[in-house]
Amino acid sequence: MEKEILEHYLSFNRRRFLSKLSLGIGSVALGSLLIPDLFKDGGTTDETGFTPGIPSFAPKAKRVIYLFQNGAPSQLESFDYKPKLREMAGQNLPPSVRGGQRLTGFTALQANLPLVGSFTNFQQYGESRAWISDLFPHTAKIVDDLCIIRSMHTEAINHDPAITFFQTGSQQGNRPSMGAWLSYGLGSENKNLPAFTVLISRGRGNAQGVYSKLWSNGFLDSIHQGVQFSKGEDPVLYLKDPDGMNKADRRKMLDKLSTLNELAYEELGDPEINSKIRQYEMAYRMQTAVPETLNISEEPDDIIKLYGTECMVPGTFAANCLLARKLSENGVRFVQLYHQGWDQHADLPRDISWQAKDVDQASAALVTDLKQRGLLDETLVIWGGEFGRTNFSQGPVTKDNYGRDHHPRCFSIWMAGGGIKPGIVYGETDEFGYNIIRNPVHVHDFHATVLNQLGLDHEKLIFKHLGRRFRLTDVAGKVVRDIIS
Repeated sequence: MEKEILEHYLSFNRRRFLSKLSLGIGSVALGSLLIPDLFKDGGTTDETGFTPGIPSFAPKAKRVIYLFQNGAPSQLESFDYKPKLREMAGQNLPPSVRGGQRLTGFTALQANLPLVGSFTNFQQYGESRAWISDLFPHTAKIVDDLCIIRSMHTEAINHDPAITFFQTGSQQGNRPSMGAWLSYGLGSENKNLPAFTVLISRGRGNAQGVYSKLWSNGFLDSIHQGVQFSKGEDPVLYLKDPDGMNKADRRKMLDKLSTLNELAYEELGDPEINSKIRQYEMAYRMQTAVPETLNISEEPDDIIKLYGTECMVPGTFAANCLLARKLSENGVRFVQLYHQGWDQHADLPRDISWQAKDVDQASAALVTDLKQRGLLDETLVIWGGEFGRTNFSQGPVTKDNYGRDHHPRCFSIWMAGGGIKPGIVYGETDEFGYNIIRNPVHVHDFHATVLNQLGLDHEKLIFKHLGRRFRLTDVAGKVVRDIIS
């Protein structure tokens, strides 16, 4: 027993010694937290040459709005027109086209893989003459503002790893998300709002879940975690003062709590204590900033008409798009939307029609709204899901019904603003819509390009953890220069 007490005592004093040794640095760090303008030249440059809070080079964009279509919308009913599938409807997918590529457990045991053409029609729009499905008439009107990438591809064939891959650069969890990396790399433009926010909506189709790991800070400081806004009266839980406490009382409580946390930091040297101080201070400032920013009651009638009347219904995709514009306009670095309901293994014609109607007008309105406010050039808007859909039907095909399975080999997304070339279509798939034949874009390439637009070199945005240097693009990725203006 005496030996255990002695070991504990020695361990405690080692911690105390090390914490005191770093106290000078820690006090400087704490001062910079409580007095944001104390050091205007940014953070400390690490061994890679990267300085947190300062871009590596002149950025083309300041912020990102990511309209993630959770569940994987079919490219064959949206942005990748394949008339060949109608011509060969009912015929089996040629083995030479499939090439032995992996199938999901849903269709691996199917005796046949019957090709099925899209139930909807396509037309060409704009100067780019891009083919757009009739399900997306509002998107068709802004086609000359878009860069449509038809050659995205990924390794993940199931939803959870595929979504996680797009959001964090890894198919496994516990990694920082894109928003967290941007918060770490660039910081916030508005000290009264978080750098990274999350909004979730749900359509009427089959919905895959979204989980907090998708907006996690991972091994980065917890101040970089995404802040989820809900659709209720309190968009951020526990932000309001408790009953019986006014703002002055809250300020006194936070000051006392900060003092206690400073003492704890001096004793233990745990950097997460400083994170807690910043989070409490952020929550205090957000009490005023969040209600003001999220208030849409004073939006003019022409804006409500632009987004559609559903933008007045909290929690809808349209409402979240309007809030995304307001958050971005007020300096939120990364606004992440998730719209659930795109997992259409069956009843695709019905369900994708619902989903398209939910998102088409508001997505186009967001781009239009940003453009007319002069914000599109500095705001990168992204629309897309985690993978694509097969050119063959999962299960039987009837006159009015079919479904499509997961297809990671090729799919479509679009990007707008933020220094991305407008009015272009990039990449090409074969006539079956099964394989990429020109300009493939991998998930890591996508991440590298997004970071590049914000002035960050994806090979230098590194955080050392457990003896390894991690980055969003892992050990791969290249910037897609052809789509940058």
